[in-house]
Amino acid sequence: MFFSIIIPLYNRPQEIDELLASLVKQSYLQFEVLIIEDGSVNDAKSVVDKYANRLDIKYYFKPNSGQGFSRNYGFERADGDFFIIFDSDCLIPPDYLEIVRDYLFEHKLDAYGGPDAAHESFTPIQKAISYAMTSPFTTGGIRGNKKHVGQFHPRSFNMGVSREVWEKAGGFILTRLGEDIEYSIRIQQHGFKTGLIPAARVFHKRRTSFMQFYKQLHFFGRARINIYKHFPAELKLIHFFPAVFTCGVIFTILANLFYAPLAYVCNYFILVYFMLIFFHAWQVNKSLKVAFLSIIASFIQLTAYGLGFMQDFLKRVVFKRQ
Repeated sequence: MFFSIIIPLYNRPQEIDELLASLVKQSYLQFEVLIIEDGSVNDAKSVVDKYANRLDIKYYFKPNSGQGFSRNYGFERADGDFFIIFDSDCLIPPDYLEIVRDYLFEHKLDAYGGPDAAHESFTPIQKAISYAMTSPFTTGGIRGNKKHVGQFHPRSFNMGVSREVWEKAGGFILTRLGEDIEYSIRIQQHGFKTGLIPAARVFHKRRTSFMQFYKQLHFFGRARINIYKHFPAELKLIHFFPAVFTCGVIFTILANLFYAPLAYVCNYFILVYFMLIFFHAWQVNKSLKVAFLSIIASFIQLTAYGLGFMQDFLKRVVFKRQ
């Protein structure tokens, strides 16, 4: 099996350098790499050129069109039997392609997704953000977990599709705002088999500050409503949890200001919830500092997603504005 690894890139030369360095170490060597520079001002051509003799690599520069359409640009130029999509802020374990190849031969998936984890080199904030995005105590637990809600939808930070999927289902029709979920649903509607490869994990750096993380999760909350506009049946109860949590936080603040007896009850439940996150994060990361930061990251994840979700739910569903 020959893989085509497709990586859209926008103003992140340092990230692609680290990702390509991890691909050099792959134990399975039947793959090519396509870097799609999406109209960057700070391009990575000089970085990519360093790997010309170490990887089968191709570099393309195109006008900016967003990550979804940049992946399509790569699909059109790929030679592989299977196309693999990574975000530029990922590090790839050396046995990743070997794990994927073996799993695909055994299970015959047409499209797959894999989980993400925190690398030992990540900063404490990055580890806390990784925890918040993968923890069973936040909605992140459904992103790379065997026990997800409904059918598994591969996410584009770590996703693969067969050439047949590309030829019959096409590529991305959205370039942002939930483009990977829309694509996964459409792949399934064409009758293709999708699934999670649990061992095919990547180390996803995501964001390096809580402010960046807030902006990203606010965007994710809005993206969920965009998916709902295309596929109403895909809006599940669990997707409302961050909005419910956010409303609960607002209610708790008001209770503390105006009605102390109710405030005690609200404070108790929030304290218990954050204690569960703290001790679980401590167990996972073996670090008190990361455990404390994980409380902050989880709070940001839920409230940012919840506010973005409510914003577009009111605008696009209640008031029906485009």
